[in-house]
Order: sequence, then structure tokens, then C-alpha cells
Amino acid sequence: MNVASRDGVPAFTTKDGSTIRELHHTEAQSLAEATLVPGQSTRRHYHRVSEEIYLITHGSGVMELDGEVHSVSAGDAILIPPGAWHTIANGGGGDLRLVCCCAPPYSHEDTYFD
Repeated sequence: MNVASRDGVPAFTTKDGSTIRELHHTEAQSLAEATLVPGQSTRRHYHRVSEEIYLITHGSGVMELDGEVHSVSAGDAILIPPGAWHTIANGGGGDLRLVCCCAPPYSHEDTYFD
């Protein structure tokens, strides 16, 4: 059994500027926790291949997906299809944390900017 604890996984910064802890990474998918501090946002980007699902676990913010803007908070899940431009911003007073599932798994090479 492969059990990963967030406290045992080192954090790193992705190409979009978020700090993540990748809990699992297989050939089929990846699972990570991302944290944005107050006022921080990811750089607007898309993935050609990966589909993503964000699950907000702490805090609140604003999600933009292909020009549609929506307030998000703990308990919200956002589906991000491949090729969809997106960004998320922390608009609250505390950290914004989200779990991100990517299939196929996240890679820097599949992250594209304006």
C-alpha cells in the first residue's frame, strides 16, 4: 500500500506559480495539494493533454475558466477540461488550499501560457 502524508512530501513551485505537494504521481494520474497565500494567484494557463479537477479544501477565491469567472470556497469542485484557459486567485484572508487531480499526470511540459 502506498500512503502519502502531506507533511512528508516536499513542496515545490509549478510553472503557474502555485506551491504544491504532489502526493501521488503514476502514469495515469497525479494528485497534489496546492496552496495560494492571500492575494496570490496562478498565472493564467492551459494544459493541452491533462484534464484537471480542483477541490477547494480551505479558504475562498475566484476561479476563471475560459473567460467565465466564479467565486469558489471550501467544498467546491471545478472541472477543467484539456485546452481550457484557467487561473485561480486567493481573495480571502487566509490560505487557499485545493486538491488537484490531473489525468494524465501534471507535467511542466504540458503547461502553456499566453
